[in-house]
Amino acid sequence: MHTEDGAEEPAEHARYAGYLAELEQAADGDETGLVGRVLTDPDQVMAQAAVVRHLDRRAAELWPEPVWQEWAVAMARAVGGRPFLLRRLEEWALFRSVALGLPWRRDDLLAASDWLQLRTAAGASPEALGVLAERGRTKRIRSTARAGLARLNRA
Repeated sequence: MHTEDGAEEPAEHARYAGYLAELEQAADGDETGLVGRVLTDPDQVMAQAAVVRHLDRRAAELWPEPVWQEWAVAMARAVGGRPFLLRRLEEWALFRSVALGLPWRRDDLLAASDWLQLRTAAGASPEALGVLAERGRTKRIRSTARAGLARLNRA
């Protein structure tokens, strides 16, 4: 495969694109096996990048549905103890709890990554917005949460 300037595309770029396409097309029953296969790639940075992108896409589709919990358990098994991927699944679980009004802990939200704090600050429960407006990790997170609170107060 070649890039726009005619140079040869690195093999890992082609594999990454191929993995994303396969993961997007995977039937529910094949998804865990495919995730496991992708994670056998010798380039672990690329493989985990493909899997986290897939996890984000699927979690964003599934989080409000009851099937999400079963999917998350299956994915946790499929990623086999890889800390970054497990953490992303845990953060999606926290996001789901906040968004659906399920029990969650303030300290868990404050310890979460910038990624989760910003995602939560973009639209969540008034309680989570208050926590992030006051103590979010970055200025952008605090500002986004304050804007969310202002929107809620105008509604």
